[in-house]
Amino acid sequence: MPKTTDPKSHPLPTIDVEEFRKVVRSRRSIRRFTDEPVPDSVLDDCLELAMLAPNSSNLQPWSFYVVKTPAIRQQLATACLGQNAAKTAPVLIGIVARTATWRQNSQRNLDEWPDEKLPPIVEKYYSKIAPLHYNQGPLGVFGVLKKGLGLIAGIKKPVPRGPYSVCEMKVWAAKSTALAAQNLMLALRAHGYDSCPMEGFDDHRVRKILGVPGDGQVIMVLAAGRRADNGVYNQQYRFDKEDFIHTL
Repeated sequence: MPKTTDPKSHPLPTIDVEEFRKVVRSRRSIRRFTDEPVPDSVLDDCLELAMLAPNSSNLQPWSFYVVKTPAIRQQLATACLGQNAAKTAPVLIGIVARTATWRQNSQRNLDEWPDEKLPPIVEKYYSKIAPLHYNQGPLGVFGVLKKGLGLIAGIKKPVPRGPYSVCEMKVWAAKSTALAAQNLMLALRAHGYDSCPMEGFDDHRVRKILGVPGDGQVIMVLAAGRRADNGVYNQQYRFDKEDFIHTL
């Protein structure tokens, strides 16, 4: 059964923003870890919190490959170009965006809806609208047709623009998966553990090691564990926020 949160039976808790601030500000990309294992209970909780991330139409287009077996972890570290974070972390997690699970997950939303009665608008969305919106058709032909119709309809009123191709589906899935990855990193920090998201890896080798299906896109390999004393290489800094925040 899916895990749900009923807003009617669970009133909003009191939030301490300073505790959240500590989690965010103390999260760093750790380059060296101790050999202390991450307890299974901590990993399970962090992954559960990761899956509570906001995602497109609740289609949850993600997969997490948790690698703890030393031999496989060593192979994956090599595929991650021998980065210290990959070599020293007791856990490596392949975070993968999926572009072809939308159909089965649409049906799961219908089958596993948490309320006793399925709202008509929900049934219509997952049974009729989602198949039109996400299906690109053979060789992407349906996506091209939808794009043309969208351009015409968009002349007079706002309309959804895409995804209109396999490439746009990859972007679609990656956005939701990246949000889940951020939840995962913050959850690890809240438990007193750390992480390092790695984009530098041999995609072909990582896919083969993890057994990623054809529709999967490896967004990152996440190293996780307890930070070593020399795990932080440099002082954290960011550019002036005024150059990036635009108020209209």
